[in-house]
Amino acid sequence: MDGSAGSFVAVRRLSGSDRAAAFHHSSSAEVVTGSTAWIGRGLSCVCAQRRDSDARLSFDLTPVQEECLQRLQNRIEVQYDSANREHQEALQSLWCASFPGTELRGLISEQWKEMGWQGKDPSTDFRGGGFISLENLLYFARNYPKSFQELLRKQNGDRAIWEYPFAVAGVNITFMLIQMLDLQSVKPRSLFGAVFLKLLSENDQAFDILYCITFKLMDQQWLDMHATYMDFNTVMKSTRRQLERELLIEDIQRIEDMPSYRLLAR
Repeated sequence: MDGSAGSFVAVRRLSGSDRAAAFHHSSSAEVVTGSTAWIGRGLSCVCAQRRDSDARLSFDLTPVQEECLQRLQNRIEVQYDSANREHQEALQSLWCASFPGTELRGLISEQWKEMGWQGKDPSTDFRGGGFISLENLLYFARNYPKSFQELLRKQNGDRAIWEYPFAVAGVNITFMLIQMLDLQSVKPRSLFGAVFLKLLSENDQAFDILYCITFKLMDQQWLDMHATYMDFNTVMKSTRRQLERELLIEDIQRIEDMPSYRLLAR
């Protein structure tokens, strides 16, 4: 293309033989100058355009992908409303799933600090992630209860004296995934977002499942790095790099094909 508009590069996805390596390393995606790369069924030819050290994609969404993205964006746009009955019930359900058999004395209670909220009113912590961050936590608790409880209660590994707060970490993970996948744009401008849309079109729960994968992966990174509270941002960056590598594995056809999915236990 015209040099004044930037050069095209192809983003090479990892082959199946690189799957094991992708699970253990956290380097960025490889960018290889040359012809365009195909990233599988449901997406047109994908070109990464480098401009000012930033990669941009040119591709068309299928009607199914457009519909799936719109549904997910509708969820993302919903802010948590402490006066909304549905939101109140979801928060109550999260407590019941987290601490079965323990009565919650109120939606505003010191008890919430046991789950890792910053104060006695969780609604103040949802501002960064919206209602979908509560939905993500509830999905995790209901669908992968063993992993959820292990993380909530910090049951595995040699834990730090100053641990990350579970619930607040969960809200941060929702926010990070929305940014990483560029889900608030008309269509994703990154290869990772484009690949994810393909997975979303195969399973409309792909975002919720990816959230669970990310939470478990983040905790593993936390333990591997012997991290403490002040290292949280570093751990999140490492987790994001690992997710990006796994999304670029060539034979990932379903969200469950991601190597880190095997970390989850029901």
